Amino acid sequence: MSKRVFVAFAVEDKTYRDFLAGQAKLDKSPFEFTDMSAKEPWDEEWKTNCRSRIKGCDGVIGLITKNTPNAAGQLWEIQCAYDEKKPVMLMYVNEDRPTLPAALKDKRINVWSWPNLKAFIEKL
Repeated sequence: MSKRVFVAFAVEDKTYRDFLAGQAKLDKSPFEFTDMSAKEPWDEEWKTNCRSRIKGCDGVIGLITKNTPNAAGQLWEIQCAYDEKKPVMLMYVNEDRPTLPAALKDKRINVWSWPNLKAFIEKL
């Protein structure tokens, strides 16, 4: 059964979210999930809508890039996931290792790989 996963990403990193969702659909992919992330900008009540989506998911993947430290929306989504006690996997999408904001400094950040994704999704 496909797991429902919210993907938190900086708007500048939409391509990485698209890659991740595409990987899950490949025949040879060892994992699958239903992407519940926001694909369009939220209206003025975006936090309420976002919290509802996160609450309805099995877990959250946060894509960490050089854009993350300045992505207030993404950081709020990740914090919301922790507040809602959802399993969270933070994942570097490339070799960039930005200076992390205080909210992420003590969090484990994985490298983007099929084994890491598979292990996270199978635990959901």
